[in-house]
Amino acid sequence: MTLPRANLAGSELAAVLAPRRFPEKSVPSRFSALVFDAKVAVFRARRLIVDSWSGPVRLAKGAAGEFTIPHAESRTPLWSDARTSERAMQLGKVHNLRRAARVLDGAVLTPGAVFSFWKQLGKTSRARGFATGRMLKEGCLVPATGGGLCQLSNALYDVALRAGCEIVERHGHSRLVPGSAAMTGRDATIAWNYVDLRFRSARPLMLRVALDRESLIVRLTGYDDRAIAERRLSTPEDRRPEAASCGDCQKTQCFRHETVHVPAGHRAYLVDDYWPEFERYIQEIRDERDVLCVPIDGARWKLERYRWKPDGFSQVRRATLQTLLRSWKSRRLAQQGPARRQAELDAADALAGCYATALGPEVTDVCITQSLLPMLWRDGHLAGRRFRVLMQRLPMAEIQARLDTAARAHPERKTLSDFRADPALIALESEALAAADAVVTPHTEIAALFGERAIKLNWVMPLTTKLERAPVPRRIAFVGPTIARKGAYELREAAKALDLEVVLLGSELEGDGFWNGVRVLRADGHDWMRTICAVVQPALLEEKPRTLLAARAQGIPVIATRACGLDDADGVTIVPESDVTALTAAIRRTI
Repeated sequence: MTLPRANLAGSELAAVLAPRRFPEKSVPSRFSALVFDAKVAVFRARRLIVDSWSGPVRLAKGAAGEFTIPHAESRTPLWSDARTSERAMQLGKVHNLRRAARVLDGAVLTPGAVFSFWKQLGKTSRARGFATGRMLKEGCLVPATGGGLCQLSNALYDVALRAGCEIVERHGHSRLVPGSAAMTGRDATIAWNYVDLRFRSARPLMLRVALDRESLIVRLTGYDDRAIAERRLSTPEDRRPEAASCGDCQKTQCFRHETVHVPAGHRAYLVDDYWPEFERYIQEIRDERDVLCVPIDGARWKLERYRWKPDGFSQVRRATLQTLLRSWKSRRLAQQGPARRQAELDAADALAGCYATALGPEVTDVCITQSLLPMLWRDGHLAGRRFRVLMQRLPMAEIQARLDTAARAHPERKTLSDFRADPALIALESEALAAADAVVTPHTEIAALFGERAIKLNWVMPLTTKLERAPVPRRIAFVGPTIARKGAYELREAAKALDLEVVLLGSELEGDGFWNGVRVLRADGHDWMRTICAVVQPALLEEKPRTLLAARAQGIPVIATRACGLDDADGVTIVPESDVTALTAAIRRTI
């Protein structure tokens, strides 16, 4: 194992190398606990006074793009203790690491500035979202709010040494903690606020802290890759006794002894827009302990968007009134166009923040609607968890790449470039999708993008009364709305070439006079299905082909692109996007 030569002061180096002797563990008593707490209070007060006079300051966060050269990395397992008795503490530890990572990630160590673990993180209270983990106290691993963060301080100590930082303050654990860096003598214990980890760097560095499904990852990155002089130190025999844990300790005479409840991890379903395919999937895989998060009781208020059935779930979480009002107002004020799409992103952001409160330590698996994904990923709520994504549309990166290509080919079609999402949001969604265990969708094109990770569902056909049809020759329906990305331009050309009569089902967003030269009708209820020869949607993008499914249920021929997401089936003709010739030929054959 290698360490920088100049990083440790003489006393620190001696502390690492010299063997230590520890007394045998005795059973804690209430009196010893009171004495211990009194000493802690004195140390905390002293630290508070000293730091208020000349202590370190909290470091600001910077832009990750400026720090691209890796200097040191630590990767340690999240689930380091497989004992069943430690299950609850492990869940709490991972939750606390998740919360701490959000605070510490991105902190910039300017040259000479001291990084202080506690100054940077702050106190770990329940009000700040920290849960019960395990901490070392009087030689025992006991439950404590914010417990388990020593895994993070151990990793920070390790990367600070290997990146050439000067260790200002570091304390080893009094006992060996199974599965931790204490087993190799490379540990740094912390306890608010008097037992701290502090170090400084001679060069600018950025701290990156993240969790994947199985590991805590801590990195220090910088501007350059100048070599760091290193020294190999031998690892001395560690004579520290192993810490006892309240989870499996057999000393029932201890005043702290209690029966430990071992929770089972469960799944939370974070849903927004209702899809019957997703509801059927959730009902098939759910467990009685699972939590369903829905914004509002859609059945009671007759809101189709939230017609989720909470039957059989242990708990149903609702959104706050403020969040619902924000979501409703956003969608009402912006019915169509770029403003509506931005409003939907804002509403999803508000809803994701509300749903995050349902993701307690016991939630180990998440099934999440795609619209909420980038926001929950950005805020670290999916870190250290397995998750599946209910895919409602193509990834934003794919959508915008497709629109950019079409806009370059047809610059006169202004609606192809009228809106682009924030690149940072697109990057977040891409990162989250790459980390997902699976994507769940009935959309054929979306499923094809993800290969073996895709769980392909069947579309749910609508239950409708069979209509008595009397098709009018050369009459077709265009699903719409009248906008470039739905294939309006291509259909207009085909309609002129074939002298078609077009029933318009959606809003006209391409401006007045778009359909000049084409015979058009406005749809009225469902009667339009009685008289048409086919339903056509040559879309560049389509996420929810409900009208096409309704037409199939009535036996009406459907002409669509692969972007509409339908399976190859009787009555469905697939044509290439933006191909007027192929579209015209398909309509001619169908009618």
